[in-house]
Amino acid sequence: MKNTNLFLPGFHLTTLRKKPKSQAQKLAQQFNKIKDHSISQLHQYFDSFIPEKLLENNLNGRFSRLRLFSKRNTFWAFFSQTLDVDGGCKEAVKKIQASMASRCKDIPSNSSSAYCQARSSLEEQTLTDILTHTSNINSKSGHWKNRRVVVVDGTGLSMPDTDANQKVYPQQSNQKPGCGFPQAQALGCFDLHTGALLSYRLGNKKSHELPLLRAQHSTFNAGDVFLGDKMFCSYFDFSQFSNKGIDAVVTMSKRTPKTETQALKVLGDGDLLVQWKKPLQHHKKNSYTKEQWQNMPDTLTLRQIKVVVENPGFRTQSFFIITTLLDPQKYSASDIADLYYQRWDVELFFRDIKTTMNMDILRCKTPGMVHKEILMHLIVYNCIRSLMVKASDKAQVVPRRISFKQTMQALRQWQSIIDYTNNCHREITRIKQLLYEVIANSQLHQRLGRSEPRCVKRRPKPFQLMTVPREQMSELPHRGKKHAKRS
Repeated sequence: MKNTNLFLPGFHLTTLRKKPKSQAQKLAQQFNKIKDHSISQLHQYFDSFIPEKLLENNLNGRFSRLRLFSKRNTFWAFFSQTLDVDGGCKEAVKKIQASMASRCKDIPSNSSSAYCQARSSLEEQTLTDILTHTSNINSKSGHWKNRRVVVVDGTGLSMPDTDANQKVYPQQSNQKPGCGFPQAQALGCFDLHTGALLSYRLGNKKSHELPLLRAQHSTFNAGDVFLGDKMFCSYFDFSQFSNKGIDAVVTMSKRTPKTETQALKVLGDGDLLVQWKKPLQHHKKNSYTKEQWQNMPDTLTLRQIKVVVENPGFRTQSFFIITTLLDPQKYSASDIADLYYQRWDVELFFRDIKTTMNMDILRCKTPGMVHKEILMHLIVYNCIRSLMVKASDKAQVVPRRISFKQTMQALRQWQSIIDYTNNCHREITRIKQLLYEVIANSQLHQRLGRSEPRCVKRRPKPFQLMTVPREQMSELPHRGKKHAKRS
């Protein structure tokens, strides 16, 4: 009797000599299919710095199907758009078209509608989680006195003049309707050593910096040093930070400096141990409650240091520093003064974000998209800072001495190189090592004590200021003629 091969559902034929695919092979095939649809290989530069799990497609609803604008592709397209010089949606679409053409795929439409819709579908919470993840930048080099210094400052942002933006972020009250732009107030907490943004809060023109700071108290850990300017000289914040084991270094504001006769102890020349009394009463305008005011101690023992500015050309000749670092042997007055001198770097951090990355004037027309635009700028900023830290650790240099702008320029140009590596691990590693060398060689020269007066050399164009909405100005052509004669 001849042997017959039975064909049963779910079993393979032995005569075909084909084995069923294992689970690993199926996952690899699916991963290759996803890579085939990928429009950018930027993620290769950041490894696990941006968690891929947060970019996986949803089980249902938006981003649940494998399409060109998946969640992963939309995020990296948004990332690349923020990194570009122009930063427009049209340029992002052009880059997607070029990426598809290099893979012999169908070129998408010139319209940016599909991309903009996908970008608006990105969850704000997902971007917030990614930003929180990117704030953890570890560096091999040490911090100040082996302690993390968190420097804090605020800045202003402008956005398109739309009704939705005006409702949440109104323009200045002295401007007529239709003649100004919505204004937002942002306050960021940065790691002074790495330059990474740890957290931020956004408010409107009515938001003071102190409430925005108090909303970020959870950013600080025990052992941190808080570094700020005179806007953060507050009895309440000194008390709250001390309770958490956090020291503060700020400049004195409002209070009259103590003299040697009023001090508890004289630690040195211009270095006094003083005592502050709690404010007499709680005001309704304060951002803390009456119960919090009652729980504050009646007095605080602080350290007052007078700093004399000897560099010519500086506006301030002397100022007072208030700190909770009371040990003069461990923290000398000169060390604390030098630390406060480094506070100026937070202004450079904001310059990198607002000027170099073009976040000074936002583009989006709704508050929701404005928040996502800000989040993406901050994510890209932290990613660039991570490259600078990795390069500095390999070259054993200080991360803040590396040029942020040159690092950003290098990433723009090297972004296209890694797209042609065909995901070869050895080639990707070689390219990344060369990129770190290029970044480490982009160091800035130190010019300590340099005086840079705040003035503008280039004259603005002699155009008249908008005093009425543009629609009304177009009906009054005589205004432009009069102005042309004056100019």
